[in-house]
Amino acid sequence: MTEDPDRERRKLLKAYIQARAEIHAAWKAQGYGHPPPTFPQYPDELRGLTCGAKTRAGTPCKRTDLWENGRCKFHGGLSTGPTSDAGKARAAMNGLLPKAKRSP
Repeated sequence: MTEDPDRERRKLLKAYIQARAEIHAAWKAQGYGHPPPTFPQYPDELRGLTCGAKTRAGTPCKRTDLWENGRCKFHGGLSTGPTSDAGKARAAMNGLLPKAKRSP
C-alpha cells in the first residue's frame, strides 16, 4: 500500500478545522455577540493541498476543495447507513425497491 505523502498536512488541516470549530462553538454559546471572534488564519503550508484519493483511472484526485475529513466532495466516503432501530426498520421495509417505497 502506498503511503500518502500529504498525511502530515491532512493532520494539520484537521487540527485547524477543530480549532475553528471550538472558537465558533464558544461564540455560539455566548449568543453570537458582536464583534465576531477572530479565527486563526489558514496556514500557508495547507494551500494547494489536494484530495489525493485514488480515481478510477488510478491517478490521485487533484481537487483542492476539501471537506473536514481532508477529501473532496466526490471522495468523502459513503454513508454508514441508519444507526437507530427505527431507521434500520425503515430501511429493511423498503428493501431493494426504492421506487416502490413502502415506509411512511
